[in-house]
Amino acid sequence: MSKAVPLHPETPMFRPLLAIVMLFFALALSATTLPNRPVQTLDLARYSGRWHEIAHLPTFFQRRCLDAVIATYTPNPDGSIHVHNTCRTRDGIKVAEGVAKIETGRPGAFKVRFAPAWLTWLPQAWFDYWVIDVDADYQWAVVGGPGRKRLWILARKDSMDRVLFERIRERARQRGYPVDQLVMMAPLD
Repeated sequence: MSKAVPLHPETPMFRPLLAIVMLFFALALSATTLPNRPVQTLDLARYSGRWHEIAHLPTFFQRRCLDAVIATYTPNPDGSIHVHNTCRTRDGIKVAEGVAKIETGRPGAFKVRFAPAWLTWLPQAWFDYWVIDVDADYQWAVVGGPGRKRLWILARKDSMDRVLFERIRERARQRGYPVDQLVMMAPLD
């Protein structure tokens, strides 16, 4: 009867086996992890306009929204962007007006404020708005941030193909977003 030899750091086979195991885990991790960062190029003229929210991570300021969430982005002459958000609530249509500023040298990174203009000096008045994924034809976009606490999946149409949604959702998961908590705001086809 042969006796099993335990693997020990001094065993000649230990190091090559450890290297293979580490390589396997590194490859598996790299295949399922995407960086969480803003897109490196964003055509603001193409990104501007009307977007329908398909899904979002729960946020305090959207707690009363039932559906029909629409975000409209309009460039201002000073280089900022006017943000006009609406959603349907039990009491009717809720409107939120804000402004976004592009971060210098980072075309997909914005700072957004919905607080009154006289509060712009407060750092808490601004939050990160990163376009982390966008369709080549600007038919859908994904917005997040460095803390992965906010996530919006947007589309030019008021619905989205289910297969496309699942693909986008999986890419957000690979970036570390808790996509199992997504709140659906529009139908999937």
